[in-house]
Amino acid sequence: MLPFEEYEDRRAASWLANQDLLRLDPDLKKVSDYILSEDPTGQRFASVLRDTIDQLLNGEATGRYSWKQLFKTEKTHAGTLVEINLQREFKFDDGGDVGTVSKHPMDYQILGIDVDCKFSQDFGGWMIPPEAVGYLCLLVWADDSQSRWSAGLFRVREEWLNTGSNRDKKLTLKAEYRKDKVLWLWRDKELPENVLFHLPESTRKEILLEGPLQGQRRVIELFRRVQNRRIGRGAVRTAAQQLDYMARLREGKNRARTVLREEGIVIVGPYGRHQAIARKIGAEVPQRGEFVSFRVAEAKPHHGDRPRVELEGRSWVLATADDPVVTAPLLPKVTGKDEV
Repeated sequence: MLPFEEYEDRRAASWLANQDLLRLDPDLKKVSDYILSEDPTGQRFASVLRDTIDQLLNGEATGRYSWKQLFKTEKTHAGTLVEINLQREFKFDDGGDVGTVSKHPMDYQILGIDVDCKFSQDFGGWMIPPEAVGYLCLLVWADDSQSRWSAGLFRVREEWLNTGSNRDKKLTLKAEYRKDKVLWLWRDKELPENVLFHLPESTRKEILLEGPLQGQRRVIELFRRVQNRRIGRGAVRTAAQQLDYMARLREGKNRARTVLREEGIVIVGPYGRHQAIARKIGAEVPQRGEFVSFRVAEAKPHHGDRPRVELEGRSWVLATADDPVVTAPLLPKVTGKDEV
């Protein structure tokens, strides 16, 4: 069997398993249809996970950029933050109390259906309370080192669980049931990148300069050295290490956009007009909470039919190493209200 045939067989088997789950469980179908109607691509879900990890790292106060730098108590707290931030994003109602011997508060009610939310940074590590047996669980996984995430719905059945051996008797889903007993809404999707974590150590050191009053220099180095790559707000906060981190980006004396424009580099943000510029010129397009820097050159005949954009009455293309450095044009003015 050829590799692509094996992949198609796996996809077909997964689709059939999902159809069985939906046919046998009307509430599962209602909840899954609702979540997918609110977030068809998973972009909102992924943004919540990115923001939650950045919230834990708290780079503006700590300078941290890696999950491994978190304290054990912070890692334990991650699940609670994911649950809270998903509820804030999707406006889920509070869940009810379930269980006969002891009561367990479910996290959400979605269309009147109780749903518990369980997050793990280790795939399969979801800790399910015994009181949740018979109810729906939203299983969430995200791994910053792989830049991947998944989320699915699972009807908790005792026969599909490993017996809890920990003090509070929490259960885990058996490995053999993770494929066909979980309705994966999004499986192994791309998590917005933690840019600082994935940079070579030498580049990271050139950006995260040590010493006080280095915030502006660090932000400039970040966008100078990491071009045509989506950079999240968390990375900007970590570089700036100050509350008003966005001020480091704006036009103004010694600010990142002004300094780098002299080097031919523009910084586009998560605004409709900026996204259109990035698309037209063929650069990476920033999404919610992201920025992208890239060097431009004024379009000349030798650039042929390369993608270009009109700014300040002139045509611009993405610069290559062969293009001379020229001052970049000003971008259209935007405000927070223009953010997508």
